[in-house]
Formats: sequence, C-alpha cells, structure tokens
Amino acid sequence: MTFPVAKNFTEDRIEIKDELVKTVGKIADENKFEAYVVGGYVRDLLLGKEVKDVDFLVIGEGLKFAKIVAKYFGKKVTVYAQFRTAMIMLDDRKIEFVGARKESYRKDSRKPIVEDGTLDDDLARRDFTINAIAVSINEETFGKIIDPFNGREDLKNKIIRTPLDPERTFDDDPLRMMRAIRFASQLEFQIEERTFEAIKKMKDRISIVSQERITDEFLKIMMSDKPSIGLKLMQETSLMRIILPEVAELEGTEQRTSSEDENTARYHHKDVFQHTCQVVDNLARVTDNVWLRLAGLFHDIAKPRTKAFKEGVGWTFYGHDILGAKMVRSIFRRMKLPLDKSKYVEKLVRLHLRPMALVDESVTDSAIRRLIVQAGEDLDDLIKLCRADITTRNPKLVQEYSRNYDIVVQRIKEVEEKDRLRAFKSPVNGNEIMQALGLNPGPLVGRLKKAIEEAILEGIIPNDHDKAFEYLMKIKDKIIAEYEQGKKEEKHIG
Repeated sequence: MTFPVAKNFTEDRIEIKDELVKTVGKIADENKFEAYVVGGYVRDLLLGKEVKDVDFLVIGEGLKFAKIVAKYFGKKVTVYAQFRTAMIMLDDRKIEFVGARKESYRKDSRKPIVEDGTLDDDLARRDFTINAIAVSINEETFGKIIDPFNGREDLKNKIIRTPLDPERTFDDDPLRMMRAIRFASQLEFQIEERTFEAIKKMKDRISIVSQERITDEFLKIMMSDKPSIGLKLMQETSLMRIILPEVAELEGTEQRTSSEDENTARYHHKDVFQHTCQVVDNLARVTDNVWLRLAGLFHDIAKPRTKAFKEGVGWTFYGHDILGAKMVRSIFRRMKLPLDKSKYVEKLVRLHLRPMALVDESVTDSAIRRLIVQAGEDLDDLIKLCRADITTRNPKLVQEYSRNYDIVVQRIKEVEEKDRLRAFKSPVNGNEIMQALGLNPGPLVGRLKKAIEEAILEGIIPNDHDKAFEYLMKIKDKIIAEYEQGKKEEKHIG
C-alpha cells in the first residue's frame, strides 16, 4: 500500500490520500480534538516507502479519542494506561494513539515518568529527528508539516541524529542506541558524528535494557537489505562486545586467502569479521530467512578459539565447524532467541564445510548420501550458506568455487533421485523390528535399526522396505551376538 508523497523535503504541506487518516481527521474535528500523524508513518511517507501502520498524536486526552475512534469503526481498543497509549487493529492495519506528553527517566530504568505536554514537548522526546516530524490531520490545516528539529533535512541528507543532546537521549533510553544503528542499517543512513560518539560513550548503559528488547532490534538489523551496515556500526561503537562478544572477537582474527600468485598470497590475510559481514550480505541478497542469515553470522564463530599458524599453509582453524555449532545454543539462550531455531542454525554451522569437501571425483556416493541425510530438509539452505561463503575478490576463484558447488549440487541431485534420501529414516522402523524378532524396547533395537541405515548410506542395499527387511534378517544374528557379548564384558568388568 503506497500513497503520494511530498515532491521534496522542503514543502510546508504533504498530500495524504490515505482514507483512514482522512477519516480519523474528520472524527477529530467532530469531537474537537487537535490531531496529527507522527513518527514512522510520516518518515516513510516522506521517503516514498510503503506505509500501513499509523501513529496518531492527540493534544489532550489521547486515550479518550482512541475510544471514540474504536467505537466509530466498531473495533476493540487496547489501552496501555501506564504509557498513555492505545492501539486498534483494523483488518491488517495497526493504528496507535498517544496524547502529547513529556517524559523523564530514573537513572536505573528506561521506563519513563510520563506527564501531559505540548506538541513541541512530544516531538522533543522522540528518538531521532527523522521520527520527530508531525503532520496535521485536522481539516483546516490538513497536511501541514511541523518539523521543529529539521528532520526533513536529515532525511534528505540521510542522517541519523537525536533531537536533543545525544548523551541525554541515550542516558534516558539506552535502547535508542540500538535503534540508531537499526535505522542506519534499514535506511542505509549515516549516524551523525556527535550521535555516534555518544553511543560509544554511553554503550554500557545498554545493560539496563531487557534482553528481549535488544534482541528485537538486533533481528531487525539482521533483516536489513544490507545487515553489514548495522553489524559494523555495532562493532565500531563496541556495542557488539556487550551484546555478541563472540562476533566482536572475530575482528583481528586473520585467515589466509587464496591468490593467483602463491608468493604474494603467502602472508596475505583477511579479517574474519569483515568476511562474516560479507557472507551475511550475500545471504541477504538471496533470502529473507533471518535464521539462515544468523547461520551466516555464526558460521565462523569458533575461528578465534581454534586458530593456529602452520608454516607453508597459513592460518588453520581445525574443528571450528564443530566447536562453532556447540557455541550456538549458548548464544541463543543468552540472547533469548527461540531454541527451536537453534537446532537449525547449529546444523548449518556444523555442516558448512562439508559440501566443498565433496567436490573431488573420487568421493563416493555414500559420502553424498550422508550429507543429504545429515542436512535433511535444510540441504538447500546449506548450499545457499556455502555459496555465500565465497567472498574472495578474485573473479577466477569465484568462478572456480561456484563451479565446484554446481558439481556438488548435481551429484546430490543424482543421488537423491536414485535413493529418495531427503528426510531419510530407516524403512524398517523400531516397532517392526521388535515384532519380527520378538524383542523388547531397548538399545539393541536401535543398534539393528542403525545397521540398516548404515547399509543404505553405504550403498549396500537400496532405500527400500523389502530389501531393508531382508537385510535385517541376514545380519540380526551377528548384531544380537555382538550386543550380548558386549553386555557380558561390561558385567565382568563391573
């Protein structure tokens, strides 16, 4: 949904053809309220971006006006009395109301003490100049722009700055530091120098903000068209060291990169943090899946902890894939990210080196089968991550690596078509094994089932129920005998 926008950032009025806004303006006139649209709605309208949700600012009793509007539309109003705000859902649009107010803060809390205020008070309390622009919706002054902090000029120049002293702004509400970076990343704007320096100085204040609010802003940064803007700003302001120290540690960790000339490449290194930012940007160009983007952010997370220099080879990071996967869950817990998504990210981090290892023509089908089974339904995402991991500036190497992945994808396709392995599991399940062999539930059943799966992966038998059952009957006596012998040895040692 888009609406006509101002032709430039210096006009005194803006044309709004949004029928919802016009209707709310008429309700305001009929009930003698002075009302405005403010915040992100005005900002995005001026930028020509799609606008849907609307913030209304009312001089006087904002909650009373919200109830009048809700009654007009026959909708329920949700009131947040502590913050003097109200919200109404109209189909797929969310509209919010607030009475003009001024705020003050205690040193140990980002929850404001709210008092009635003027329009100027309300605009002054807002986070950034680009969000401190109001537009009248009353008939007499409809479309008139109120911009006391030159927010339109900052929109024109692509600048993020605070209306008031930035140190005071961030001291009052430290989450605004993350919001500054988020807007810079989403809009691809620059943070004004004083504002940027204030974030560096006030960074430790972020500790009073709830993890959930920080994580919400971080995920919005990760969903930007170019997340590296926000990631680099977090690093430059040292917020990254507080919020995601594992990512911050990537800076300064060097890795040898390839070159056409091995002599010049020998001691040429590439910073892992910069590489990681590029990987995330590469993924952002091909997917909106934030969890896949996070896998890109975390894929080399263990390199600082596994780094070693080997003469003639360069920097090595043996086992960083395995250790990195183990680190993911603790990060998810600390960041209060959904743990059900952690397994997906862990898997991709753990497997991100595997596809390139399968390029060699001597690699067997069984190795391909194991990758297919281990990646399961996430195999396509794994390949996207691997392709995004190509960050060399050497066009010949880009072409070579891309061609190698094409080879792996083709081999995967051939094996999949032959063996039907995606979401693989034994065609003979545990219940059937117990019934056929008269066994009770226990480790032996799992061992027999595992033997069938291994035989399929090694290409000894096809992924077929009858062939698998036939194989079970062939190997059961040997597996059972080995299991019983193992139990006897354990008992003897005990």
